[in-house]
Amino acid sequence: MFSSDRDQLRRQYVLAWRKHQNGETLTPLEAAIAQVVAEHPEYQPLLASENRALGREYLPEQGESNPFLHMGMHLALREQVGTNRPKGIRAVYEALCRVTRDPLEAEHLMMDCLAESLWQAQRDGTTPDERAYLKRLRKLVKHR
Repeated sequence: MFSSDRDQLRRQYVLAWRKHQNGETLTPLEAAIAQVVAEHPEYQPLLASENRALGREYLPEQGESNPFLHMGMHLALREQVGTNRPKGIRAVYEALCRVTRDPLEAEHLMMDCLAESLWQAQRDGTTPDERAYLKRLRKLVKHR
């Protein structure tokens, strides 16, 4: 899944969703992708056409959000929670799930913190600051 080739990454979503719909055996990564796609019916029509999925540009300055980035952030958060890295993220996630009563909504809340941490790291040319990231996440729980 880790590639700098945008079309290759997007193709993985298309193929995983197609295999899921056809009842084919999925790798663990494909199963994780299919789960995220299943939870986002608004993105499913996009994945029905490989050409449409691969060729589309998403321009934030025109108010567009990138569905592949959105789904990728779900996958990243689930990996972080599953491995509890950064240490403490699982507890934050569980607390948000209790408050929201919806794991998907908890992830959506956490996404802003992840995006900000990644943006800052990219801007500064550093690795993401896990302590600052966890601090942002913990504020979510306090303000709920």
